[in-house]
Amino acid sequence: MSIRLGFGLITCQRYPGDDATDAEIYARALGLAEQADALGLDSVWVSEHHFVDDGYLPSVLPLCAAIAARTRRAAIGTGLVLAPLYDPLRLAEDAAVTDLIAGGRLILGLGLGWREEEFDALGVPLAERVPRLTGTIGVLRGAWRGDLVPGGARQDGPAVAVRPLPARPGGPPIWIGAMAEKAIARAGRIADGFMATDVTPQTLAGQVAVARAERARAGVTAPLAVSMHLPTFAWDDEAEAWALIRDHVRYGAWKYADMESARGRTGGPMAPPPWGPDDDEDALRASVVLGTPGQVARRIDEFRRAAGGDLHYVAAGYLPGLPEPVQQRSLRILADRVLPLVRELDQADRR
Repeated sequence: MSIRLGFGLITCQRYPGDDATDAEIYARALGLAEQADALGLDSVWVSEHHFVDDGYLPSVLPLCAAIAARTRRAAIGTGLVLAPLYDPLRLAEDAAVTDLIAGGRLILGLGLGWREEEFDALGVPLAERVPRLTGTIGVLRGAWRGDLVPGGARQDGPAVAVRPLPARPGGPPIWIGAMAEKAIARAGRIADGFMATDVTPQTLAGQVAVARAERARAGVTAPLAVSMHLPTFAWDDEAEAWALIRDHVRYGAWKYADMESARGRTGGPMAPPPWGPDDDEDALRASVVLGTPGQVARRIDEFRRAAGGDLHYVAAGYLPGLPEPVQQRSLRILADRVLPLVRELDQADRR
């Protein structure tokens, strides 16, 4: 199948003013993952950050394992594991066990990371993030083949065998999320897949061209998987849809800008400032794939075409603070009404 439709990015963030317990927030997240699987969506995705006042998910593989135990068929993806922050051997072990629980359904998306607070607190030099990422991929692949792989902080320790091996022969596919051109080229050269975000169909097409050209130069013949995620929300009425999610989309976007000033902050999450004249609501609205099921399906198909015909599209419809009934209904619309249209458009293009 050339088009796959997933749901994410589950982050378990606490929306300002939400009085649910952390256990309840995680239970809701697991319930949505289970619903996505039962409704026939192709995948469920999680995302990682550390030391954020709203509790942004810091431990993705434990949550992936919990999702695996609650689901049966959907792929389970990380978008992304911040690979430089991990000991490569422990990541190899944890991912292998998660893949076993999932019956071979894990997709390991990796990223470089960028927040100084995370690197400082975990004792990892930010300047070493690129070699740590590439070195980690080498360890993962060797470990999952069953080879002896080096231990030690700089991979200069004794060689060891990682056991058990993953369920999938050779281990989970490794996808790299990237935005800068060098990082996109790196994904094309060394990964099984490239993951994009914050793109238009035009910019996605350019990024995929960079990744595939670098792949060809490196002599890699295996096809490159292409994935992307954008905030996505399908509803019966477009105006009502935006009214329902605008504050939650704004919070998610604002939170990334707030992370630096939130460094060392204790207590509950701060709310963003009130909407004001400096807010570009039109630009924020344009960053979301939103509308009726038909509108959303056609927009996703534009991205599929831009990717060259094959795309794993992750509808980032997990919005912190969105009322649970709205979240559940939107997920059902995505599965019951958008997914069939997306597949129909894909099949029509191939006739």
